[in-house]
Amino acid sequence: MEVGEEILIKKESGVAIISLNRPKANSYYQGFLEVLGHAIIEAGNDDAIKVILINSTSEKFFCAGADIKIFGTNTTERNVEMVKAARAVSDAITTSNKIVVAAVSGHVLGGGLEMIMACDIRLAAEGDYLIGLPEVKLGLMPGNGGTPRLIDLIGASRAMELLLTGNSISPQKAYDFGLFNQLYTKGEFEQKVMAYVNSLALGPGEAMAAIKHYVQKHKGMTWQESLNYETQCVDSLYDTFDAKEGFQAFIEKRVPKFK
Repeated sequence: MEVGEEILIKKESGVAIISLNRPKANSYYQGFLEVLGHAIIEAGNDDAIKVILINSTSEKFFCAGADIKIFGTNTTERNVEMVKAARAVSDAITTSNKIVVAAVSGHVLGGGLEMIMACDIRLAAEGDYLIGLPEVKLGLMPGNGGTPRLIDLIGASRAMELLLTGNSISPQKAYDFGLFNQLYTKGEFEQKVMAYVNSLALGPGEAMAAIKHYVQKHKGMTWQESLNYETQCVDSLYDTFDAKEGFQAFIEKRVPKFK
């Protein structure tokens, strides 16, 4: 399978669907990550797109992280480059002006979990698959942003336990911890995911981008800095088409048609 066939891209109704397609576990290597990062950036530059959905063509795996066979035979220098490529994917997700949603219905481990934690929203299916960061069992720790993101999402105490043991948790526990935003039954998963992202794609793109970047930057700010940045963000939206359309639609008691 060529690397270009390992990342599938489809665009429809304001949504770019990027599917991981490297049997059997979507384990990644540098070329895979570079194509994935390029796909995310390209979708982010498309004015017709408001939401990027990342999913998997595999029923069993979302992503098992780095391909251990490749990682184990690489030189240290090559592995450092692979980790840099994984970080670049996370950076592409977090800096994108589009809302990035992960749809998970299979095992998501190591770098795969780090990838979805960089996303803005995580939707999951019920099942008996595993979620975890097992790097400590290899004498390592997460290196693609997994450590701070896990702490932010589920709290320091729970994150510490998962990081130190390398143990995995179930989809239900991940949802209970706050790692997943929604947990759907297996049978309704695909339908619910598409309904969710299609609904987001009807929203005001500039306002959603402003909210996304505010939430990200707020974490490292003082209270006053955060308030000032919120003011800066909202001030940039008052004269946009979407803001005027939103107010007009409210007055006319109709559904707004955002740009």
